[in-house]
Amino acid sequence: MVQLFYGTFLTEGVREGKPFCNSETFGQYPLQVNGYRNLDECLEGAMVEGDIELLPSDHSVKYGQECWFTKLPPVLTFELSRFEFNQSLGQPEKIHNKLEFPQIIYIDRYMYRSKELIRNKRECIRKLKEEIKVLQQKLDRNEPFNRLSMDNRSLSASLTIQTDLASKGPLSLLLRYVKYGSGPARFPLPDMLKYVIEFASTKPASESSPSPSDTRVTLPLSSVHSPVSDLTSKESTSTESSSQDVESTFSSPEDSLHKSKSKPLTSSRSSMEMPAHPAPRTVTDEEINFVKTCLQRWRSEIEQDIQDLKNCIASSTQTIEQMYCDPLLRQVPYRLHAVLVHEGQANAGHYWAYIYNQPRQIWLKYNDISVTESSWEELERDSYGGLRNVSAYCLMYINDKLPHFSAETATNESDQMLEELEALSVELKHYIQEDNWRFEQEVEEWEEEQSCKIPQMQSSTTSTSQDFSTSPEPSVASCHGVRCLSSEHAVIAKEQTAQAIANTAHAYENSGVEAALSEAFHEEYSRLYQLAKETPASHSDPRLQHVLVYFFQNEAPKRVVERTLLEQFADKNLSYDERSISIMKVAQAKLKEIGPDDMNMDEYKKWHEDYSLFRKVSVYLLTGLELYQKGKYQEALSYLVYAYQSNAALLMKGPRRGVKESVIALYRRKCLLELNAKAASLFETNDDHSVTEGISVMNELIIPCIHLIINNDISKDDLDAIEVMRNHWCSYLGQDIAENLQLCLGEFLPRLLDPSAEIIVLKEPPTIRPNSPYDLCSRFAAVMESIQGVSTVAVK
Repeated sequence: MVQLFYGTFLTEGVREGKPFCNSETFGQYPLQVNGYRNLDECLEGAMVEGDIELLPSDHSVKYGQECWFTKLPPVLTFELSRFEFNQSLGQPEKIHNKLEFPQIIYIDRYMYRSKELIRNKRECIRKLKEEIKVLQQKLDRNEPFNRLSMDNRSLSASLTIQTDLASKGPLSLLLRYVKYGSGPARFPLPDMLKYVIEFASTKPASESSPSPSDTRVTLPLSSVHSPVSDLTSKESTSTESSSQDVESTFSSPEDSLHKSKSKPLTSSRSSMEMPAHPAPRTVTDEEINFVKTCLQRWRSEIEQDIQDLKNCIASSTQTIEQMYCDPLLRQVPYRLHAVLVHEGQANAGHYWAYIYNQPRQIWLKYNDISVTESSWEELERDSYGGLRNVSAYCLMYINDKLPHFSAETATNESDQMLEELEALSVELKHYIQEDNWRFEQEVEEWEEEQSCKIPQMQSSTTSTSQDFSTSPEPSVASCHGVRCLSSEHAVIAKEQTAQAIANTAHAYENSGVEAALSEAFHEEYSRLYQLAKETPASHSDPRLQHVLVYFFQNEAPKRVVERTLLEQFADKNLSYDERSISIMKVAQAKLKEIGPDDMNMDEYKKWHEDYSLFRKVSVYLLTGLELYQKGKYQEALSYLVYAYQSNAALLMKGPRRGVKESVIALYRRKCLLELNAKAASLFETNDDHSVTEGISVMNELIIPCIHLIINNDISKDDLDAIEVMRNHWCSYLGQDIAENLQLCLGEFLPRLLDPSAEIIVLKEPPTIRPNSPYDLCSRFAAVMESIQGVSTVAVK
């Protein structure tokens, strides 16, 4: 245990001006989450504290320390500190900040053997940050100017994209160009200069020369008649003088007259003679050309200066980001193996784990007693944090170079058994295969006997499927637990098998039990084959009558068909009379004669699994349609969604493996639209209980269902229905609604518009129970006849 999980690290530093050095053992290495964006930043913060950068050249610092790994365990565990104590509230709180972590992390930069190299790189980073600070100051001195070729919208978008860099310092100053001015009111500098040009270029209301008695307002002489060379020299002066020049150049006429102590202006024009738009009373072409020339030249020069500063900042920032990409620092890779996740707050919550399965190369999710396949995308959503109150609190990495942790070199137990089996003689291998086969047969027989002793499972009183099932057969869950699927299908068809045995009375009396079984077998085989070839009516599906009809229509192997039919006659539920018992025993004996070389049992079981899933899809579909006709859209949608998802897996193997997809899609779409209208009407009431119910319908049913539809091959009809629902909710954005409704809308509307980041969580419908074949067929016929009365969709 110690060798697997424990390592050592060395701490060097200065405390109260005195150097120290300590070596410690660690199991779970603690890392602070608050204030960091990714795992490398957490480790860097944990490894360096205080002014340790100055230690090589200056030991005058009072405190500073560095930590270095000296020995790494095969399994490296990081404990993420996501809880802190709130002093003001007097209780612990969970930190929900987003923290990213890679699938492979290189530990070289934290190893003691890389100390000198890392210290040099940290010193380079420190110098680069100082250079960025100098560039920031230069950018600050150019503050009164900005590149005018970019309008406000594109400038804002650019700044938004570069938020991460801007938060570090230099680029955040560009925001000042958008809000420029020395007074309390600030405006975009590009707009201010643009408006000056527009004002100067506006034609006066009358082109006629004003009378000499008219008082004219002209641009200040100090700015109009200044030579270009003088302006250039002014531009290169200090920031203070430049600011004063710009202020005097673009000050209002009133301010100019104030400063020059001129007489107040008096206008000789009446209000009727004033122009419709602000315009100079008199402006010459020379003055207009001069203003445009100055502004355009300033724009070009300052644009280039700002672009050069930004390029330098971007280059320095990129150098910092790539500082540790040195191949020398990629010699100790650790691969993520397990992530422990917590959902909730500091005082309560739920835990689960993601563990990487090396032989299968997939992530598995361990949630209580449930183990399901997962993906890296789902792991990211559940573990990074920042979006919901769920995040990782422990990361486990394994050394990717150790041979016993490598998927390529690892040999599992099954591979070893196969190698040992191949080394045996042919006779011994055949004996083992026969013995294993007999053992499997005994296990099946024992399970079948035990199933007769277990009381039939009663459906839950809260199950909505209870109204639609009156058959006394046991539930699907119990059948799967105590008997194989082929035996279950034999029970379903026992009435038809019993009738086939009854038709062999003459052969049994005259030729014995063997002849009776042979006659019953061939007669039933021919009957079911002909039934499978017939064209069914629109309201019937013969596949629900018998498993062999399903097999025939999907061209199952002949050996699978024959063994399935033989199991029908070997079913212990056929113990009606002496003839049935005799035929059952002969059929059981013939089943035992079929060895592993005669039948691929994996293929056999797979065919029966497909048929069982087909019946389950049919029951889901029929229950959903019945609920839809009763106006129970919420319950109906749950059944139809599961029917569609399971049916899609069947249809991938063949068109006759499942039911017709268009029927499920049509009524799933109708349920979605009905529920969306209901949720919207509840939302509009502005009643707290009703709004909560409406939002719950959207979050628990509609949005997950939309996610499933989008992830599959979406049809045009489904796409149109989704757009109708989205447009309905987006229409509220332009309405004057209550503040609480605006908050609710702001929370779930982004998920409705883009559910790609959603974790699909659908409420499982109540457990279904298989009906007898005739009951299920008649139920299918009744439902299909009913919906065809209001729909043109035909189901074969």
